[in-house]
Amino acid sequence: MTVTSMTGFAVVQGQADGLDWQWEARSVNHRGLDLRIRLPEGFEAIEAQVRSAAQAKLARGSVQVGLRLTLGDTGGETVVNTQAVTSVMRAAAKVVRVAGDAGVDLAPISLGDIFGQRGVLETARAVDRGAAHVDKIATDLPVLFTSLMQARAKEGQALHGILTEQLDAIEGLVTAAAQAAPARGARQAETLKARVQALLASDVAADAGRLEQELALLAVKTDVTEELDRLVAHVAAARELLASDKPVGRRLDFLTQEFNREANTLCSKSQDTALTAIGLELKVVIDQMREQSANVE
Repeated sequence: MTVTSMTGFAVVQGQADGLDWQWEARSVNHRGLDLRIRLPEGFEAIEAQVRSAAQAKLARGSVQVGLRLTLGDTGGETVVNTQAVTSVMRAAAKVVRVAGDAGVDLAPISLGDIFGQRGVLETARAVDRGAAHVDKIATDLPVLFTSLMQARAKEGQALHGILTEQLDAIEGLVTAAAQAAPARGARQAETLKARVQALLASDVAADAGRLEQELALLAVKTDVTEELDRLVAHVAAARELLASDKPVGRRLDFLTQEFNREANTLCSKSQDTALTAIGLELKVVIDQMREQSANVE
């Protein structure tokens, strides 16, 4: 059993020179492999490494990958941004001139007013320190995606159990349909016989040859043997897929469509309350299986 889900989450953390970093990867189902990567400023160069590491481990899924950098307890030294101070002072002088022209006296600007302006005081940024550790941070990528793959495999174990139960239910319903079909045939034969006898007893002229052809055609149209045989084959094929050691999500998704096609035909041909009820229940279980198979890689 090697079914792998496309749903998973993984975290890898690292530390160096007072810098802490955390890689996160989360994935959900998707028709292909869709990578969405969020990296801090200055780390764009390792995006190719992120994609390569992901493609080496994953075949399908919508995968979001993010890197977060923070400074540890050592922090960074607070510095004055002289360009920001100059800009603030020039703006303040302009405001004072405009106020003076309008006859308004403003209170003197304090040091606290200047320091309170955004950008005047700065702390050494995590991205600046991270630039010196790009290679070390990138070495965590294989570990990140291995961890994500393991999380998806664990989710796949539960998914395998659900899909197996649904296949068992489908198999049981197909068996019930096969048992109900002969009884339905006998009831249909009695109904047809009564109608034919009524027709022959009436004054309406009936072409015996044409009547025989119509009865044969009706028998073919209501025969569900092929549909039941194909459903049995589909169950066997699905069990083989669940036992495969390769990604089978696409094939399983296609197979559920075939399951549904046969169930629809069974219902349209049944012309019998009991058989139709089985067919409808089949459709319910198949739809549930289709929803679950959409998460298989």
